[in-house]
Amino acid sequence: MLKIDPEFADQIPPLTEEEFQQLEANILSDGEVINPIIIWNGVIVDGHNRFRILEQHPEIPYRTFEKKFSDRSEVVAWICKNQLGRRNLTPEQRKYLIGKQYGAEKQGPFRGNQYTLSCESGCSQNGNNQKTCEKVARENHVSKNYVIRANHYADGVDAAEDVVPGTRHEILSGKICPVDSAVQAVAQAPPEEREAFANHLRDPEVQRRGRKRPESDEDRIMRKIADDMDDPGGQVSGSSMLATLHGVTATMIRGCNRCFEMFPSLLTESAYREQVIAIMQEPKTYIITLETGGVPE
Repeated sequence: MLKIDPEFADQIPPLTEEEFQQLEANILSDGEVINPIIIWNGVIVDGHNRFRILEQHPEIPYRTFEKKFSDRSEVVAWICKNQLGRRNLTPEQRKYLIGKQYGAEKQGPFRGNQYTLSCESGCSQNGNNQKTCEKVARENHVSKNYVIRANHYADGVDAAEDVVPGTRHEILSGKICPVDSAVQAVAQAPPEEREAFANHLRDPEVQRRGRKRPESDEDRIMRKIADDMDDPGGQVSGSSMLATLHGVTATMIRGCNRCFEMFPSLLTESAYREQVIAIMQEPKTYIITLETGGVPE
């Protein structure tokens, strides 16, 4: 009899109802579960959704494949990498899985939930963590800093789930979208305060969607110019427009650098790099037009 380990099952991003129904329809149409269910010592490692369907249709034949792992942390790391490699994931799900992969791989032998400890240690804590962080970053085409942030994020999600069951599903399914800092704060809070912090994740003020972005210097300049243009007696000076232009350019550069930081392979992998250069041809052409005395359209 196959067994489900809650911790292993929790690493699997939830299917939508439509996705689950489609999977069930495919299995019933095929008359069997084509892909084997991966197990370790009789515990399901991959195939939890297929097993749920099999429980409702015990007549459907299936196969299992026993995979060897040295300990539970290796199982968790494998599950995360497997999901990252084959699923269409939301940003939250991807971040959670990367954080869990790093957390599992840096632990070595399984020592239970470590979210209270990881907040006290970063990727540069020691040489082993540094190498593990670099490995996870390289495998997932992200920066090392992203891996560290993802680890803290995953710790916060798990800490919230421990004190308010169901929170993990709400976050990873997109039902609630709290900002990362609020999620991380749950794991960092004293044990007696974590429930309050977890419940705070549902507060509209910490939701990512619909949150008003703080007004930047560029925003204030643009608003001032718009106000002046709407005012018949107002005047827009060349210096204010130059300041606005500087702000717009700086914002574009920061945005590009942010993309390269989050996804370094944009610059290191030839296929991505070619697309980056192609995208940059438009602003390049714009600048050449200015330099040659033309007026951009």
